[in-house]
Amino acid sequence: KMEQDETDPVFLTYDELQTVMKKKFTIPRLELVRDVFVFACFTGLSYIDIKTLTHDKIQRMDFDGEEWIITRRTKTRVSSNVPLMEIAKELIERYKGLAGGDLVFPMPSNSVCNRHLKQIAKACGIHKEIGFHLSRHTFATTVYLCNGGTIEALSKILGHKHISTTQIYAEVTNRMV
Repeated sequence: KMEQDETDPVFLTYDELQTVMKKKFTIPRLELVRDVFVFACFTGLSYIDIKTLTHDKIQRMDFDGEEWIITRRTKTRVSSNVPLMEIAKELIERYKGLAGGDLVFPMPSNSVCNRHLKQIAKACGIHKEIGFHLSRHTFATTVYLCNGGTIEALSKILGHKHISTTQIYAEVTNRMV
């Protein structure tokens, strides 16, 4: 088991993420929060950036023919361009037309999401303090860097102003390797 420094970001492992993704819930609110959390784990977007995400920010790019989220982070106003993986596309489609206006997801409040995430973690047998922000850490480590992504590209996707903010994830994944 990897030693974890107290300043290291907490994130879900591959197996924990798979458990969350596969868990069936009979309560629609838990399904929604789980799905939006999984979306965040596969895009690196923050709670507020998903809450305000509109369909017009999802664009097919000429250079690769793939769909991307082209936006600016609400917190920093820094550009964030996120390639959409298949699971993210499926989740967008699942909630199409269920949110008001052009919004992609019908998002509960951040506190409601965090409360439901604690229930989801417990139901999945995950013994970590799980809040919505953990999804960004999971994207950075488990989804992106552990699958060969570069720290420079990750910094751009996460919309960090300074690459030094992103480098903590590289240190964690190096220790994992």
